[in-house]
Amino acid sequence: MPDDLHRRYQSAHTAYRAHRVTCTGCTDTERCSVGQRLFESFTRLQDAYLNRQRQQRR
Repeated sequence: MPDDLHRRYQSAHTAYRAHRVTCTGCTDTERCSVGQRLFESFTRLQDAYLNRQRQQRR
């Protein structure tokens, strides 16, 4: 069963992808304000999860 951090990071990615499907202001290189917030949330959670994974392997 995935831990909470993994679940939150995956949920953030799902939210960002869902936004991209309907937003005409977001592209591969630019994001609207909502898209930027969702993307930053996803990347922050992903970084935290991956850093923790690296620390556990040491």
